[in-house]
Amino acid sequence: MSKMIVAIVISIIVVQRLIELIIAKRNEKWMLKNGAFEVGKSHYPVMVAMHVSFFVTLFLEVTILDRPLSSLWIALFGIFLLAQILRIWCLASLGKFWNTKIIILPGTDVVRKGPYRWVRHPNYLIVATELLVLPLLFSAYFAAIIYSLLNLWMLSVRIPAEEKALKELTNYKEKFLLE
Repeated sequence: MSKMIVAIVISIIVVQRLIELIIAKRNEKWMLKNGAFEVGKSHYPVMVAMHVSFFVTLFLEVTILDRPLSSLWIALFGIFLLAQILRIWCLASLGKFWNTKIIILPGTDVVRKGPYRWVRHPNYLIVATELLVLPLLFSAYFAAIIYSLLNLWMLSVRIPAEEKALKELTNYKEKFLLE
């Protein structure tokens, strides 16, 4: 039963991610056309590989090791669904500035609406939640630990690169009252 459910859940998430990539590509084209450029190109393929391998690892751990659905599945699935709502809120709040890459349009005003009113990088918090909650939903503890740690490492590279570019090229410091 757990094998079928994980296959369905992963399939739905993959479709969601493919739609997000289409949106990101459209936004990237618009931004580049208007003078934007990409920051952190070197780590982006590593991040993509990490996310793709996460789903493969999750599926394999659940199917090969015959992991059961967690006894806390209702709460974990609720957290996951809430994360999806928050993800859509992030995308909608950033609009044409949302992307999976770090693309900076110099001189633009930083978005401070939606969840960005309270948190500087809400989408990264959502991804961290997903990388923990999805494996726990299926008792896939190896995937939960390994990919949470890999994500922490990735964010330790990605967030400083993004923040540096935003501070130097936009009104980020003023909007977030940073030094």
